[in-house]
Amino acid sequence: MNIVEGRATDLKTGLWHRYAGMVISLIVALAVLVWPADEALSAAITIAGNGPELRMVERLTRAFEKQHLGAVVEIRWDPSFQPTHMVKSGEADLAVTGQIAPDLVATPIAWDGIAVVVDFANPLREITSRQLAAMFSGLVTQWSDVGGIDARIELIDRPSNQLIRGTFETILDIVGKIPPSAHVSRSDQRAISSVAGNGSAVTYVSLGVALDAVTYGVGVALLSVDQVEPAKQTVSDGRYRLRRPILLLRKHESNSTAASFVDFALSNEAKDIIEEMFVSYTGAGNAPHTVHSSMREK
Repeated sequence: MNIVEGRATDLKTGLWHRYAGMVISLIVALAVLVWPADEALSAAITIAGNGPELRMVERLTRAFEKQHLGAVVEIRWDPSFQPTHMVKSGEADLAVTGQIAPDLVATPIAWDGIAVVVDFANPLREITSRQLAAMFSGLVTQWSDVGGIDARIELIDRPSNQLIRGTFETILDIVGKIPPSAHVSRSDQRAISSVAGNGSAVTYVSLGVALDAVTYGVGVALLSVDQVEPAKQTVSDGRYRLRRPILLLRKHESNSTAASFVDFALSNEAKDIIEEMFVSYTGAGNAPHTVHSSMREK
């Protein structure tokens, strides 16, 4: 190729790139003019939470984004977060929590059992609700008083901002009665680690996390409560009393992507994801999408 031909080719290439750029710019400009602003903004949403549901939410998010091209979901998750307040303040579009708020729309999607966990070396395997309440309110301080070993009970509590604690206290009627001397673990995994190898300790965690720990050989045991074994089936049918709802909270005027995510979370595809760790919000006495009494804001 001679110099003249090369320059001609460069000129043609430059003109083509300029033309292509103009076309793309024109398409983008038309899209901005035609597409309503509120719909464009609704393509991205933020989900906030602080509990053991993170893995489930991550999987739901991936499946939702795959099904809804163009939708973007950001997950903000930390044990110290207050997800309900984050939705009210506009920091998040959806909160994953366990209590309704009067000015937000609540959609129940699952049940989570609350497992009572002790070290595997602890011979105790069952307890009553009354005994459990007495232990966690400090009225009973020795394992021997509930049929266990001759040792002092070491309570491993959960943070006050996490709904597992509020539900646990409410069901046992010990709200505000857990001794301040109890050690507080920020996550289920840390709580289980604090109990494993410590024959005096007891804690309460998400049933799904506890069952995983037992499956993977962690040296802990789950106590039956009122002669009912903690299991997904007993949580689903309500025989196991220690259970908490998992809700999605959003504003009444939330954007279309947030509403679409809620609809997706109620689908059969989402149900398969949810039931890998939790129990979908159906079962004896549970109509889907209704508000259960244990969800009401305290």
